[in-house]
Amino acid sequence: MKSLSLFVALCTITPALAIDYVSVADGSAILYDAPSLKAKKLFVVNRYMPFEQLVSLDNWVKVRDHSGGLYWLEKRALTNKKYVFALNPLVDVRAEPDSGAARVIQVRAQVVLELLESTGTGWLKVRHKDGETGYVRSVEVWGE
Repeated sequence: MKSLSLFVALCTITPALAIDYVSVADGSAILYDAPSLKAKKLFVVNRYMPFEQLVSLDNWVKVRDHSGGLYWLEKRALTNKKYVFALNPLVDVRAEPDSGAARVIQVRAQVVLELLESTGTGWLKVRHKDGETGYVRSVEVWGE
């Protein structure tokens, strides 16, 4: 009976390794090398840029970008609204989650798309800033 209770308890534990992504809210944001306005300013990034959230402090969030770089951002500059970042030189946005489906648009590397839905099949439903919606392969973007 003790083994069964332990098994049930272990099965109900949710994974602690879930990756959480955040994006830069409207406007731009400054990336710092430490969680302080007095820290060294490293880069300015545009709105909607996605980051992996690693640590959240009072007013600061430590993030990782698509290349693995680590930075600090002011929490107020971020949103939980999801965006993805095109990795390949050209990424096709398709009408359906299928490689043979009609191409709606094609975006270049580093273009950010709003993430609408994950299909669970390796395809993501996205929206371009101009309003076109469609599907991209999850391996061609970063920030899911």
